[in-house]
Amino acid sequence: MWLRLETRPEPSAAMRYASPLIALVLTAAVGTALFIFLGRNPLQAFEALFVLPVSTVAGLGELALKASPLMLIAMGLTVGFRASVWNIGAEGQLVAGAIAGGGLAVHFHGVQGGWLLPSMMLAGALGGALWAAVPAWLRTRFNANEILTSLMLTYVAQLALSYLVYGPWRDPDGFNFPQTRMFDGSALFSILIDGTRMNSSLFVALAAVALGWFFLGRSLLGYQMRVAGLSGAAASYAGISARKTVWVGMLAGGIAAGLAGVGEVAGPIGQLLPVVSPGYGFAAIIVAFVGRLHPVGIVLASLLMALLYLGGEAAQLNLNMPAAITGLFQGILLFILLGTDVLVNYRIRVVRRGARKSAGRQGVFA
Repeated sequence: MWLRLETRPEPSAAMRYASPLIALVLTAAVGTALFIFLGRNPLQAFEALFVLPVSTVAGLGELALKASPLMLIAMGLTVGFRASVWNIGAEGQLVAGAIAGGGLAVHFHGVQGGWLLPSMMLAGALGGALWAAVPAWLRTRFNANEILTSLMLTYVAQLALSYLVYGPWRDPDGFNFPQTRMFDGSALFSILIDGTRMNSSLFVALAAVALGWFFLGRSLLGYQMRVAGLSGAAASYAGISARKTVWVGMLAGGIAAGLAGVGEVAGPIGQLLPVVSPGYGFAAIIVAFVGRLHPVGIVLASLLMALLYLGGEAAQLNLNMPAAITGLFQGILLFILLGTDVLVNYRIRVVRRGARKSAGRQGVFA
């Protein structure tokens, strides 16, 4: 007997929404096998990963704190992904936004005023947009692959940040550590709940999700982006500009990532450091696809990914697990999700051994 992938007459709506759940179950199964292999009790490991981090008010605050940049960036990336514009450099755009917004806080150190934080947010959005504009221009002008160009610019942004905090922006009273001055209170987001680090940047993320839902589902330009993603030929026939979709998709991701960068340096960090993100720009790509490029799904997926970040830290402290456990679970989840996504467009058929030759012309054998 052989297994064959047979093309569905039309994509399965049920499998489209079931595949993330299947991926979660399979990820848990792989995680169980991994913990057993490492000599850990799976029940204790899963408790440390998914229960202990959110068992207190402070833990719930940390969950919201880490979910905010993830849902913000993922929503921006979704605008481009819906149009098949693949912005993979959100991490660099986050850093560019942090530099632009944090630069204002450094320059106006000691100046109090309610205008400073909004100005930092505007500067961060512009910084992220400018960083995303480079691969957008290269794509529309020279047909350069935006995946490669946006990804390579990430390292340029990180090196620029290192130069600034090791050089001209370094805190003169910081004992030669690579960091800027701590930002003044007027350059920081306000704390929402005492005893936690959850701050008002959460509202920026939620507003971005609401705006993304309206843009993709209720606006003409959002409809054009979705058509461009479904069929480039149909979009061209309908008069939809491919250049415009590239620019809109890239800039939306850049603006969102830039705002997320300001949310980090004007939130839990409170200054510029050589590293301002634990990889939110890359993790947001997983969030977008686990959330099925839908605003509601993105909110839920961002909470799951934030829980993985917190769980990884808890596993290191309580079970002496390696620091790579967070990235490992993120990678396993994405890998399995991509595999289960095959079932959206294909169904598995069992064929007899004698039918192998004819079936091989129609599908793929496993």
